[in-house]
Amino acid sequence: MQSLEAELDDARQLSVADLADAIESIGFECTRCGACCKADDADDHTATVFPDEVRNLEESDEYDGDYDWRDIARPMPYGLSETDDGGLEGETFEWALQTDGCGDCTFYEEDDAGTGACTAHDDRPLICRTYPFSVALAGTSQPMGEAVDEAGMVRAHECEGLGRDISRDDAEELARALKERAVRELEEAIAVRDEYAPVDPDPGEVVVHDSEGAKRADGTPLE
Repeated sequence: MQSLEAELDDARQLSVADLADAIESIGFECTRCGACCKADDADDHTATVFPDEVRNLEESDEYDGDYDWRDIARPMPYGLSETDDGGLEGETFEWALQTDGCGDCTFYEEDDAGTGACTAHDDRPLICRTYPFSVALAGTSQPMGEAVDEAGMVRAHECEGLGRDISRDDAEELARALKERAVRELEEAIAVRDEYAPVDPDPGEVVVHDSEGAKRADGTPLE
């Protein structure tokens, strides 16, 4: 298995044209069904968000400072333990977009006809910009669901919009975002590894390790 640094070199050398060719060959058009923004039968919606993406949403003109860190992001639940009162505790890595009471992404809404929309569309994280695609590099995240199609380095995950015509311009825009995401994910993984120092959280406390070090659940640094 290659090191994360070697995978990062490969990500930086990805050809946008080749990625766009692959996306075109698979085909995609968003149908606004909302499946990628909603909880499934077993789990809440989980989409990775980088620390700087959380801050971008905090500072977005769209929300005029109405959202703080915990409105936007929650500790990635994997590896955490449930407390007696239904809370979580322990150490985890990275952040997930916050969810509402139904387990859907907090930024997802539907109109009266059931058509989905993202209220943070212009500032949405890279994993949302690139769904339902991923690249076949170790150290990068895969969207929910197994890959159902692939072409070259591009994997396509379950989505009713797959197989539809996509313009070259849209394929290239998606390809650029997909390459950026692969690079960012590997940079983040390397930084998390290098910054990690184990801690012993207090009972009922969650500590999140990201590329900037250890943080509390509200995004503030752990002293």
